[in-house]
Amino acid sequence: MPLSSPVPRQLRHTRAITVQAYAREDGLWDLDASISDVKVRDILLASGVREGGKPVHDLKLRVTIDRELVIVDAEAASDAVPYPGFCDTIADAYKKLIGLSLMKHFRLHLKDRLSGVLGCTHLTELAQVLPTAAIQAYANDVFQTRDGVDEDGAERPFQIDRCHALRADGPAVAKFYPRWVAKPVTS
Repeated sequence: MPLSSPVPRQLRHTRAITVQAYAREDGLWDLDASISDVKVRDILLASGVREGGKPVHDLKLRVTIDRELVIVDAEAASDAVPYPGFCDTIADAYKKLIGLSLMKHFRLHLKDRLSGVLGCTHLTELAQVLPTAAIQAYANDVFQTRDGVDEDGAERPFQIDRCHALRADGPAVAKFYPRWVAKPVTS
């Protein structure tokens, strides 16, 4: 179902976030993430005027992960920033992501290592989407979700209890994964 029709309005700002996942020949995966902020009109920054349509932020973050979702390499790039010569000097700090697991308290460890003055607010915000992006990338490639197959398998499908729709005691699991539905407790 689409959003409701909006009241009359004018576009002023666009933030775009993308994550592309690549399987590498060496068995590792790269997650290339980017974030951009673009104003439709000229704005005055402390560093000068930024023309409308030109990015205020154009930032990139690449993490390389293994099959267990542990970061084995990381790099960042700042192609457009509001304070050139200052914002774009923090890229090396993102090496601190190496060794973190995207599945084990990643956002907490990210905050400990790169929040506030320890990193770039926008790159750190961008990093927060990496765990769910990695899960989507690995689904049916690295993680077998077993959608509609192997109903006799010994392992419960990974996606059960990972979201509202696929709660173990819910109707979607009863319909699509009947073997794994949690029966309500009766007194």
